Amino acid sequence: MLNYAYCSDKYQYTMGKSFYDSGMKDHHAVFNLFYRKAPENNNWAVVSGTDEVIQMVENLGNMDPAFFEKFLPGEEYAEFRGYLSAMKFTGTVYAMREGEIAFPNQPIIIVEGPLIEAQVLETPMLCIMNHQMAVATKASRVCRATNRPVSEFGSRRAHGPWAATYGAKAAVIAGCASTSNILTGAMFDYGSTGTMAHSFVTAFGSSVEGEHRAFDTYIKTHRNEGIILLIDTYDTLKCGILNAMKAFRENGIDDSYAPGYGVRLDSGDLAYLSSECRHILDENGFRNCKIFATNSLDEYLITDLERQGACIDSYGVGDAIATSKANPCFGNVYKLVEINGEAVLKRSEDKIKLINPGCQITYRIMVEDPSKGEIFKVDVTCLRGDGLSRKIEAGETFTVCDEYDRYKSKTFEAGEYKALTMQHKVIENGKRCAPVHTLMEKKEYYNNTLMHFSPSERRLINPHYYKVDISDDLYNLKMGIINRIVTEIKEFKK
Repeated sequence: MLNYAYCSDKYQYTMGKSFYDSGMKDHHAVFNLFYRKAPENNNWAVVSGTDEVIQMVENLGNMDPAFFEKFLPGEEYAEFRGYLSAMKFTGTVYAMREGEIAFPNQPIIIVEGPLIEAQVLETPMLCIMNHQMAVATKASRVCRATNRPVSEFGSRRAHGPWAATYGAKAAVIAGCASTSNILTGAMFDYGSTGTMAHSFVTAFGSSVEGEHRAFDTYIKTHRNEGIILLIDTYDTLKCGILNAMKAFRENGIDDSYAPGYGVRLDSGDLAYLSSECRHILDENGFRNCKIFATNSLDEYLITDLERQGACIDSYGVGDAIATSKANPCFGNVYKLVEINGEAVLKRSEDKIKLINPGCQITYRIMVEDPSKGEIFKVDVTCLRGDGLSRKIEAGETFTVCDEYDRYKSKTFEAGEYKALTMQHKVIENGKRCAPVHTLMEKKEYYNNTLMHFSPSERRLINPHYYKVDISDDLYNLKMGIINRIVTEIKEFKK
């Protein structure tokens, strides 16, 4: 397998050469990975990929100098190539947990360490996080469109085996009940699910009797397993559902069959066909027979099917999740926010590209609501150790102000809130220090986190936007740097 710590852009290494030659390579740097705007007018995004980031960081420096000669040729790079071949990451990484819900501009990953070591992590880190967070956020949307189980089965549409495998992992974290990908199931000890394709049915000949033999054979070879028969190869209502019931009866499959059984619809008017199939099945005593639906589904089609009263028990979603089809490019960025203790930022003509400088930490504030239980009320990002951070850590009364309207504020009294730290140390001195969580634990963490947000913040269309602020000290630092730069630019023009 390729060492994906080097799935990078060359400019990471041309900059690195300058840092190396100029004596800047060991300057202490802090980089933040964050996103500016969630896709599809989401209220938030789901974090996935940090475990793969940890693995990637630990793999840095395991390449022979000959590898670097392929893209840094020439005698002038010889010393630098030798340095790179032995360069391991020696710093510290903080990250949000997989399954966390993150809001714009919050640091999802914070990297602290020697400048050159932190700089070369940018591209592979973004590659991992942008892919998995795109898939996880889309899976969350699809799964929130229904209370019924959703299975991910988009591997054949994914952008390569790596994307299929880790995309399925991200989808499961963000709500999917299962995945069809066997490699994901094996790697993460989660299992995988699958039924049959149309080719299985046509393998018994293109005839109504061939369809019956296909169903009969499948049942006989999968006894004591869950059994789902694909019934739309020829005609769903005129032969498919009838052959399925016939095969069930002949093999003693009925409502007492403990592993469970059902039929799958993959084409046509799913609302109409599912309702008709439900009526036929119930009329013939197959009341526990489940109806599984596929066919280019997404959260909008599922919402509409539910509105129409479709009799569907479970959905299978492929490319909409596996490729995050409606918004395939997630917007995480990786920006330098501090160098040798000095806060820095990027100022742009585009207001949205203005970043928060300095070494940061985010707190999520939870309060007890008499009718709703424990709910999240606000996220606030502070400079590590600033005045607001110290108050929150000590459980004191504090006030947060809206970043864009400083007259809007909210006060939380001592003893009436809990504060959760969002970024946790995952790498120290270049080595993993975070606990290992199973895929099921990550999924449970996401589900538990989601339930602490209000229903209006979880809805798909026109969600209520959760309150996200920054501390006064961070605000003042940012505005102070901007004002100084603006003054320098004006004087420079003179």
